[in-house]
Amino acid sequence: MAVQAVYFSDRDGLDMALKNPDTMLFTSKAEADARDKVLELAEEIQVFLSRKVEGLGDDLAERCAMAIAEEKDLFQKALKKPDLLNAEQE
Repeated sequence: MAVQAVYFSDRDGLDMALKNPDTMLFTSKAEADARDKVLELAEEIQVFLSRKVEGLGDDLAERCAMAIAEEKDLFQKALKKPDLLNAEQE
């Protein structure tokens, strides 16, 4: 029997990672670190959105922030070419 190392982000927590192994458990530290960076960015975006958008609930702010953080590369490109945001949907 072989031993396999599994990585997860502390921000997700072990219980959550075990419940969602396909998206929160990784076989390399680099993948887990990348997930952690997305979660860190999402936390900062959530605080920003909550501060800037009056009446935005915590749950919706969290979901919006996660969507933006997960697509950060697309958003960076869209700053120069806005129509890229919806090009994939066509």
